[in-house]
Amino acid sequence: MKLNELKNHPGSTHRKKIVGRGPGSGMGKTSTRGENGQKSRSGASIKPWFEGGQNPLYKRISRRGFNNARFTRRYAVVNVSDLNRFDENTTVTPELLKSTGLVKKELSGIKILGNGTLEKKLTVKANVFTNSAINKIESIGGKVEVI
Repeated sequence: MKLNELKNHPGSTHRKKIVGRGPGSGMGKTSTRGENGQKSRSGASIKPWFEGGQNPLYKRISRRGFNNARFTRRYAVVNVSDLNRFDENTTVTPELLKSTGLVKKELSGIKILGNGTLEKKLTVKANVFTNSAINKIESIGGKVEVI
């Protein structure tokens, strides 16, 4: 046996498909693309995830991943007008607010808002104050202390 005498087994090789050439190939006219539609046009390339204008799967499923929401600070909120229930020259602390029922849970701390009017001179200790709350407390002669 010589290299020039080697032959393939019968049926192991196939004739190359010739598309769009005459009646003999059996693949003339539309060249196996079908009659109409996007895929029958020249230059048609459709992404594998395209669903014909239907809302795609990647938009239908819910989002996953990192979200900063669980790291936000939430404060227990107290208005300046609510502090009128305390006596003159009282030191208002988070513990006092909790024991009187103004605050149920401290959460990340206590925030004093400037809603309403304050009629008594108080020393207020809290984590956060709004500017209007500071102005109203200090205008009467009270003190503001950030914990």
